Amino acid sequence: MERVHLTQEGYERLSNQLDHLKQKKRKEISETIEHARSLGDLKENAEYHAAKEAMAENERKVRELEDKLSRAEIIDTKNIDTGKAYLGAKVKLKDLGSGEEVFYKLVGQDEADPIEDLISISSPVGKSLLGRKKGDTVEVEAPVGVLKYEIVEILW
Repeated sequence: MERVHLTQEGYERLSNQLDHLKQKKRKEISETIEHARSLGDLKENAEYHAAKEAMAENERKVRELEDKLSRAEIIDTKNIDTGKAYLGAKVKLKDLGSGEEVFYKLVGQDEADPIEDLISISSPVGKSLLGRKKGDTVEVEAPVGVLKYEIVEILW
């Protein structure tokens, strides 16, 4: 089985999500099903069928999260060379084309969220940053062409 690499924060976020699905969401869906049953004939009860579908989807998500957490490997950042970019590092980059500066946190694939500036180490930008240090220039193949960044800062 393939390991799922997570930061401590990512592990906690997935654990909290699992707890929410198992404790709160299951209860809400069960209450919706009970209400729908009270409305009568189940064969033609759209509310009942929608609630049953929601329950199946919730249980799929529960199984998926349980699987990921069972294969999780939390990356210990205590013994990592903090002068280089690895999983868990926050990296400030300067786009050499536009001069714009961006900040990304390198995370495992299951934690990635571009809106929150969490980029996967398996993404093109993430791969190019791994093991690099402040002052290094990296080039990234992207659909819009080659992007060039300078690593301005690495924080842990």
